[in-house]
Amino acid sequence: MSDPVTALIDFANPYQPDGPRLRHAFGTPRQILVAHQLADVRAVLNAVQSAAQQGAWCVGYVRYEAAPAFDAALAVRAANGPLAWFAVYDTALPWPQTPPPPAVEVAWQPGIHRADFDRALDQVQADIVSGAYYQVNFTAQMVGVATAAEPSPRALFTALQRAQPGGYAAYLDTGAEQVLSVSPELFFDWRDGALLTRPMKGTAPRGATPQDDAAQAQALQTSPKERAENVMVVDLLRNDLSRIAEPFSVQVPRLFHAEALPAVWQMTSDVTARTRAGVGLADVFAALFPCGSVTGAPKAAAMQAIHALEPGPRGVYCGALGVVQPGGVATFNVPIRTVSVRGGTTRCGIGSGITAGSTPDGEWAEWMHKLAFVQRASTPFDVLETLPLVDGNFRHLDVHLDRMAHAAAHFGYPWNASRVHAALQALLAGATGDANDHAQGAWRVRLLLDARGHASVQAYVLPPSAPRVRLQLAEQPLEQAHSEFVRFKTTHRAHYDAFTPTQADVFDTVLWNAQREITECTRGNVAMLYQGRWVTPPLRCGLLAGVGRAQALAEGRMVEAVVRLDDLANVTEWAFVNSLRGWIAADLNLPRLPD
Repeated sequence: MSDPVTALIDFANPYQPDGPRLRHAFGTPRQILVAHQLADVRAVLNAVQSAAQQGAWCVGYVRYEAAPAFDAALAVRAANGPLAWFAVYDTALPWPQTPPPPAVEVAWQPGIHRADFDRALDQVQADIVSGAYYQVNFTAQMVGVATAAEPSPRALFTALQRAQPGGYAAYLDTGAEQVLSVSPELFFDWRDGALLTRPMKGTAPRGATPQDDAAQAQALQTSPKERAENVMVVDLLRNDLSRIAEPFSVQVPRLFHAEALPAVWQMTSDVTARTRAGVGLADVFAALFPCGSVTGAPKAAAMQAIHALEPGPRGVYCGALGVVQPGGVATFNVPIRTVSVRGGTTRCGIGSGITAGSTPDGEWAEWMHKLAFVQRASTPFDVLETLPLVDGNFRHLDVHLDRMAHAAAHFGYPWNASRVHAALQALLAGATGDANDHAQGAWRVRLLLDARGHASVQAYVLPPSAPRVRLQLAEQPLEQAHSEFVRFKTTHRAHYDAFTPTQADVFDTVLWNAQREITECTRGNVAMLYQGRWVTPPLRCGLLAGVGRAQALAEGRMVEAVVRLDDLANVTEWAFVNSLRGWIAADLNLPRLPD
């Protein structure tokens, strides 16, 4: 049976971030308004405004490629679908209570290779030096391939919302295409003549600790490069708004506000105005579209560069997606963090603003941080804790459960401590269907928490640890060292599995990050006797906050310090550390260091 839901809107209140959200479902529309030609785009927007003023709800999008409908000087590629599409509904429905089916795993192919990325940045910066423009927002389209059955778009949207909560989320099923947007960026809100825009420009990764996280936000807000990028877009929006604003009404009430998302900090600014009498929805789009945060400045020159650099259309990504409520209140997001499903093909755009101060490594890292939302949503996983059970006692249980609860909160997984305790007690009581007596002997226990908050327990015999083990050094950096799947322990371990030792006498691999800093092993933390003291890398290098590591630090057995590849000749002893096996002396065969 087909899904009766054709649209979902879950928008934040632009004026009260903690206030009630605009959260509705929509069933079968009574009318579809669509523009296939540039000449029809304004007419569709006029019809949307008219329907809303007569009491209807209108939900839809305007594709990026519709820009020349408002200004012929704006260069775009040929569109891959309708330029504008809106469904008209008589009523809004409550948010669905029945959860969609579980999402399946989607493997994402890179939209651009690093060498091509670097060449594009070189071209943009050469053009900036020549005075062609100040900034260009460069993007690429990733293609997703389902590893089993085709994903349910509704289920994938639910997973995306869990990965990127809050913001301005929308699901739209046009029949030929499904658009799944969990955008954090407000394009505009227009009500009672008041127009609010909130461009988002400036990105920094989330920190590994509360202190590091606060430092990342502060660094973002004070970075000359990020502030300059933000101000360029603010100035562009001020100019755009002035075209439809009452004289002297354009204001910038807030600059450089840091907003916390699961994987990144984003910087936003507010630009507001009072619209002149007689301004309609089509006029608002004509003044603002596309949003300057996804083009660059000046807009026409930046879009000409985008046309030359990007090989295909952007589609709904970087256009506008939103709702016009009965009476005419209009709220649209900028469809970043947005996935489209069309003809069996799943696509997701990613991009960033390039300025004179951009570096290839910095922009590439920003892209990787921004991709975290879709990678998390496309990878079904459980939160995991591995702990020792010895003669009926779970060691360090409270610490493990605290860490699991923190991870559950981060990933949006329901957490019920009593259910988790019950699952562990069932193992001890022999109520799990396992004939083994887990109340005796040593066991390796895997405690799992799935996306619906269900806890399960697995137990395996824990053999005695060797008194000394051999480690090997990774031959290349762990590119995902700063990802959430490193900071939190889960069953998603592909990034670690790639470094699993292939030699039988090697116990584990010592990893390092793109900055050539030692981080951890694939199954535990690492300690090094360096310059006369035992040290372990700080969390900001990109590693799991291991329970055994925390215990050794609390006991004063080691301290935190950064150790780089070039420092390894001065490391005189090694140890592998985790909660399961404790502290194990180790040897590292030091090969020729990577260049």
